Amino acid sequence: MLVAVLQAFAQATTVTGVVQSNSDKTPLPGANVVLTRTSDAAKSVTATDGEGRFRFDRVAQGQYTLEINYIGFENFTRNFQVAGNPVNLGQLMLRDAATGLQEVQIIGRAPLGEQKGDTAQFNAKAFKTAPDASAEELVTKMPGVTVENGRVQAQGEDVQQVMIDGKRYVGEDVNSAIRNLSADMVESVQVFDAQSDRAAFSGFDDGNRVKTLNFVTRKDKREGYMGKASAGYGTDERYMLGAVVNYFNGDRRLTVTGLTNNINMFDFSIGETPGGGMRGRRGWGGGSPNGVINTNTLGLNYNDIWGKRIQVSGNYNYSNRDVINNQYRFRDFVNSDTTYTENSLNQELTDAHRFNFRLQYNINENNRLLVRPSLTVQRNESLTGRNASNILNAETLTNSLNSDNSETNSINFGNNILYSHRFGNSGRILTAEFDTRYNTSNGEGYQLENTSNFLNPERDVTRNQFIDSERNNFSWSGNLDYSQRLGENSRLQLEYNISNRTNDSDRRTFDMVEGEGYNSFNMPLSNTFTSDYVAQRFGPSYQYRTDKASFQLNARYQLATLRGESEFPQQQPLKRDFNNVLPSAEYEYKFSQSKNIRVNFSTSTREPSVEQLQNVLNISNPLQPRIGNPALEQEYENRLFMRFRTFNAETNRVFFMGLFGTMTQDYITNSIYTRDVPFDLPEDYSYRPGARFSRPENLDGYWSVRTFFNYGQPLNFISTNFNLNGSVGYSRTPGMIDEELNYANNTNFRLGVNLSSNISEKVDFNISTTGSYNMVDNTLRTTQNNDFYTHSTNLRLNTIFWKGLVYRTELNHQYNGGLSAGVDKSYVLWNMSLGKKIFKNQQGEVSLSVNDLLKQNVSIQRNVAADYIEDVQSTVLQRYFMVTFTYNLRKFISGSAPDMNENRGPGNWGGRPGGR
Repeated sequence: MLVAVLQAFAQATTVTGVVQSNSDKTPLPGANVVLTRTSDAAKSVTATDGEGRFRFDRVAQGQYTLEINYIGFENFTRNFQVAGNPVNLGQLMLRDAATGLQEVQIIGRAPLGEQKGDTAQFNAKAFKTAPDASAEELVTKMPGVTVENGRVQAQGEDVQQVMIDGKRYVGEDVNSAIRNLSADMVESVQVFDAQSDRAAFSGFDDGNRVKTLNFVTRKDKREGYMGKASAGYGTDERYMLGAVVNYFNGDRRLTVTGLTNNINMFDFSIGETPGGGMRGRRGWGGGSPNGVINTNTLGLNYNDIWGKRIQVSGNYNYSNRDVINNQYRFRDFVNSDTTYTENSLNQELTDAHRFNFRLQYNINENNRLLVRPSLTVQRNESLTGRNASNILNAETLTNSLNSDNSETNSINFGNNILYSHRFGNSGRILTAEFDTRYNTSNGEGYQLENTSNFLNPERDVTRNQFIDSERNNFSWSGNLDYSQRLGENSRLQLEYNISNRTNDSDRRTFDMVEGEGYNSFNMPLSNTFTSDYVAQRFGPSYQYRTDKASFQLNARYQLATLRGESEFPQQQPLKRDFNNVLPSAEYEYKFSQSKNIRVNFSTSTREPSVEQLQNVLNISNPLQPRIGNPALEQEYENRLFMRFRTFNAETNRVFFMGLFGTMTQDYITNSIYTRDVPFDLPEDYSYRPGARFSRPENLDGYWSVRTFFNYGQPLNFISTNFNLNGSVGYSRTPGMIDEELNYANNTNFRLGVNLSSNISEKVDFNISTTGSYNMVDNTLRTTQNNDFYTHSTNLRLNTIFWKGLVYRTELNHQYNGGLSAGVDKSYVLWNMSLGKKIFKNQQGEVSLSVNDLLKQNVSIQRNVAADYIEDVQSTVLQRYFMVTFTYNLRKFISGSAPDMNENRGPGNWGGRPGGR
C-alpha cells in the first residue's frame, strides 16, 4: 500500500501558466482558473496572482481541460495531456469581450460585476461619476460600500488596506489612498478579505484578515501624471492651499501631497471640492470633525519594482495640527440621582513624522523574504481647562475648576521580517517570522485644582503639582511554521510562537512649595512600575480543501507569565501564570462561483495594560479619580464570524449578510465606588462629595452580537443604483457599582436606504437616509433605562450645466431624540458651491462656496458605559464663505501596463489567494 501511494505521488506533477490580455500583453490578476480532469470531471480551482501566474500542484497523469474567465474578456478553454513531466502552458491570451460590450451598450447598461468565490469584482463603467470625481465617490456607489463616521466601509467592515493593480498602498490612511485616485482611471474594483502576509507565505490561513479594495486601473492610464492644486480664501480669515501630484511610469508610482488650511481638512486629494466641505465624510452624523483645526501636512508615497525580484513601497508623512475644542458633557449615573456636568476647553498641538516601508524579495522560485520597518516621531502639547460639578436633586455638591498643561515627546519604531522556503514540489513549506517593537515617551505636565465642597467648605481643595513621566516599552516575537501536504486536498501545519513584552513606567509628582518651586515629592501620587509578559504558543493545524468546500482546524496551547514590580508608593511584587487552550476553526462552502458562505471561530487572550496595573491614584479629573489594580488577570475572548454572499450577474443583484459575535471571560471593566473604597487612599487625600472612584476589575458576562445585511440592484428605469442595508446589535457590559453587579444592555436597530445616480457624468447625485433606534437597559436601576433615536438624511448633488457652470450641494439633516436637556436635538447642515470651468479642456475652475449655510452645525455623541449614560456636545466649524481657484493636471501615454506582483494570498505557494 505504502509503495503504491509513493508511486502515485511520484507520478503527480505541476501545471503552470500566465494569463495575459491579448491586446497589450498585460497580466490579468485575480482571473478564475479551473482545471478539470476528463476521466472523472474532478475539478481544481485557483486564481492568478499579481503577475497573472497560476499553478496547480500534484496533478495526476491524464487528459485535462483548462478554463479561464475574467471580467471584460472572453472565456478561454484549452485541452491538454499530462504525462509525467511538469506542464508549462506558457502565455495564455484572453481576448477583449468587444462583442459583449457592444451588446451592453445597445441595452444601455454595462455589467455591474461578478462574484468570484470570496472576491466581489465591480465594473467601474457601470457607475457614472462626475469628470473630476475620486475613486472614493466611485466605490461608494457600489453595493455594500459606504462611508461611516469618515471611514470607508465595505460589507459592514472598515477598509484597512488598499491596493492599486495588486500593489499595496503603504501608509496608515487608506482613505487618502482612495481619494488620491481618479475615478476615470479605474477599470474595476475588487473587494475581498486579504490574508496576512504570514498566511500568504505559509499557505495556512491564520484568521487575520483585513477588508481590502484593489483598484485595477485602465491600461491607457498607467503611464503619465495627474494632479490638482487649489487655493482659497474666505470670511473669518479662513484659508486653504493644497496640491497633489500622481506620477505613473510602468511599475513606478509616486504621489506627493501638501496642504495648509484652517477649515478642518486633514488631507488634500484628487477629488477635493471647493471649500473642502462637500465630501460626505466629515465626522459623526455627517457633520464636521470636533473642534476648529489648523493642519499643515506633507506626504510622499512610493511604489516600484527593483530589478525583476524586488518589490518596494513606502510612505513618509509630516503633519502639524492645532485643535481647539470646547465640549459640554452631561453624565447620568445608574445607581444614584447624582449627575455630572462638565464644560471644558481643550487645545492640542501635534507635530509628527511617520515613515513606513515594505520590501519583498522573491529570491527564487522557492524562497521569499519580506521586511517591513516603520518609525514615528511625535511631539504633543496639550492644555485642558475643566469646570465640572456633581449635582444631586438640583443641588450642587462639588464644583471643581482644574487645568492640565502637558508636553510629551515619543518615538515608536517597529520592524517585521518574514521568510518562507518551499521545498521544491514536495508540498512542504517552512515559514519564519520575527517582529520587534520599541516605543518611548517622556512627558511633563502641570496640574492646578480649585475644588469647592458645598457640604463642608472647610474641606475645599487647592492643588498645584508638577508631574514628570517616562515610559519605555519593548516587545519582540518569533514564529516558526512548518506545513506538509498530506494528499491532494489536505495539509498539516505545526506552529511555535514565543513573545515577550516589557514595560517600564515612571511617574513622579511634586507639590508646589511657596517660594521654593516644585520640590516637595508626593509619594502617594507617584509610581514606578515594571512589567514583563512572556508567552509561548504551539500546536497543529489541519486544512482540507476541495472545489466546493474548505475546512481548517487549529489547536494552540499557550503558556504565559506576567511579572511586575512597583517601587513606590509601596514595594509590591506581582506574578501571574496563565495556561490556555486557544482553538480556532474556519469553514467555507461555495454553492456556486457567485454564492458562498464562510464561518470563522477564533480565540485569543489580552493581558492588562500598564495603566490598568499601576496602583497609583490619578486625580487629573478630581471628580472622577481612578486607580489601577495589580491583581488583574488576562482576558480570554471568543469570536464568531459568519457571512453569506450572492451575486446574480444577469440581474446585477447583490446580497450579503453577516454575523459578528464576541464573548469575553475575565473581561476588564470598571468597578465604581461612590462611598467606602476597599483599598487604601493617601493619608492627605480629601474626599470630594459626589466623586466616583474607578478601578479596573475582572468580570465575566461580557458578550456582544451584531448582524447586518445589504441588498443592492440597479433601477434601470431611472438610471439609479439602489441599496438597502440594516443591522441589529446587542451588547451586555458588566460593571460593579458599590460592590453590586450591574449589566448595561444596549440593543440597536438600524435601517438605511441609498440611491446613487447613474444618469451621466454631468449629473451625479446621492440620496441616503438612515435611522437608528437604541434601547439601554440596566439591571441595577431600571428607572435609568433609556431609549434614543437618531436619524440622518443626506442629499449630495453635483451637476455641470450651461457653458461649464458647476453646481455642488450637500444637505444633511440630523435628528437626535431621547438625549439629555441642554443638548441640541436637531440640525441641518447645508454646504454648496457654484463654479465656472475655465481654460483649455476645462482644466481650471473658479468657485464660490459656503460651508454650513444655515449656521446650525453641531456635533453630538451619546456614550453608554456600565455605570452611566452620557451626552457630549462639541465645538465644530460653522459658517464661512470662500473663493477658490482650482487647476487640474492630467497627461497619460497609452502603453503596456506595469507588472503586478503583489499576491493577495499564497498563490502558487501551496495555499489559496484572497479570491478565486
